[in-house]
Amino acid sequence: MKNIILTGYMGCGKTTVGQRLAERIGYVFADTDGLIEKEQGRSISDIFAQDGEQTFRAMETALLNKALCDGKDGLVIATGGGLPVRAENRELIKRLGTVVYLRVKPETVYERVKGDTSRPLLQCENPLERIKGMLLQRSPAYETADFIIDADSLSPEEAAAEIEECLKWKGSAKS
Repeated sequence: MKNIILTGYMGCGKTTVGQRLAERIGYVFADTDGLIEKEQGRSISDIFAQDGEQTFRAMETALLNKALCDGKDGLVIATGGGLPVRAENRELIKRLGTVVYLRVKPETVYERVKGDTSRPLLQCENPLERIKGMLLQRSPAYETADFIIDADSLSPEEAAAEIEECLKWKGSAKS
């Protein structure tokens, strides 16, 4: 399948970069969190509060399986930050297309999301420490991506352009 899947921790820019990338290359943009919210008729925060994280993670896996069954190409898919943590999900996104990890430092994440109360995993005493711990824990899963883009100092447009260059390189490497 010829899709591009963006992974990374919350606040790394998956949605914004994904939208820019889709515009640049003529693909359709999709956001797994947005699709789940639409399907469930409630926010991710509500799903976490009412059903728990494991139920939400199962919803992500079901969504990926459906995408594989649908067989659509030409998508840029922004995933939820925890989606690649499940080994099954990593396998599914690899089957869906080229996986790109938007890597950012914990301090960058904190600055980007510190006022956002819709992030259920950051509603705690010390969000920066939680970000550091979760990034450390999740990094091995994220780093299984086909490409890693260091996005700390890139604008969304610059990150999209860098991904596009990686995709061109990948395409020419197969020739």
